[in-house]
Amino acid sequence: MKSLRRGLLCVLLVGAATQAVAAGTCRHSPATAAAVQTIRQVMAQGRFIAYQPTSLQVVAGRLTQADPAGIRADLEVLRPRFDGLITYDATHGAEQIPDIAATLGFKAVIMGVWDVREPTALNNVIAAAQRQPGIVVGVSLGNERIFAGEIDYAQLAAAVDKAHRLAPRIAIAASEPFHMFLQPQAAELLARLDLLLPIVHPVHQPWFQQAPAVNAADFVGNVLNDLAAVYCGPILVKETGIPTAPADKGFSSTLQMDFYGALAKRVPAGRSRAFAYFSAFDAPWRAHDVTAAAGSYPEEAHWGLYTEKRAAKPVVDVIPPLQSIDP
Repeated sequence: MKSLRRGLLCVLLVGAATQAVAAGTCRHSPATAAAVQTIRQVMAQGRFIAYQPTSLQVVAGRLTQADPAGIRADLEVLRPRFDGLITYDATHGAEQIPDIAATLGFKAVIMGVWDVREPTALNNVIAAAQRQPGIVVGVSLGNERIFAGEIDYAQLAAAVDKAHRLAPRIAIAASEPFHMFLQPQAAELLARLDLLLPIVHPVHQPWFQQAPAVNAADFVGNVLNDLAAVYCGPILVKETGIPTAPADKGFSSTLQMDFYGALAKRVPAGRSRAFAYFSAFDAPWRAHDVTAAAGSYPEEAHWGLYTEKRAAKPVVDVIPPLQSIDP
């Protein structure tokens, strides 16, 4: 079995970040305790999935509008196996997700705010939490925005402080590639967060194509250990997985299924650590989307557990339905 070469740089980053985050630096707000409790319960007893509506797409560089009927059809497909949602934004119709999810018995929605510099999405999250206080339990500020160079750590920390002031009962999270949280300069940001939503993709590691699925699962588990050394709250991996195509890059439905089977053993669901499935549905338009990294990435279209037509892929057969789906 191929061993995982984590690299000296990662070891040094963890050591430096651990020193920067000394004991007692956690500043979790007591007001968010109930929301964090709900998130922990779903992490341990249910399942989260990263979700963007199939009707919300980028066409010619512009976002389409997600329609309620399409969102409902999406969520009806997901509900038997998932009771927690993590979204990417709260505009262009995505702000309706919690209202529809509530009617289907979902237990937790962590709403995304893509651009922390623009107030509309956060205002929509606050409004959704007022309408659906039982399930709007978190907000994820940004998605790889530090990694993309659009904001820095201090700006995101300031956005976290603002969100705490405007929405004191909602758990505040951030989502970046895991190594961004291991940087020493991330310490002040980490101390402000109620929840960590790292992105951990084994497919981007140089050993991935020569390694079996169990090694990819071990990598995610090892990263969680590193993050737990620098962060004192619950850690929910927002993105990890295997695309199902293109085949010439080594991706397949079988590999996706094998990975999630191995990951469920390596990272069993718990109140402190868990992973969300990524992602709900294929998104063909993403093959042409602009990403933080330069280059062509056709696999971006094929991360879903379901196709863009909501057809289940083989991995769904090995994810047991949840015991109760009553609203």
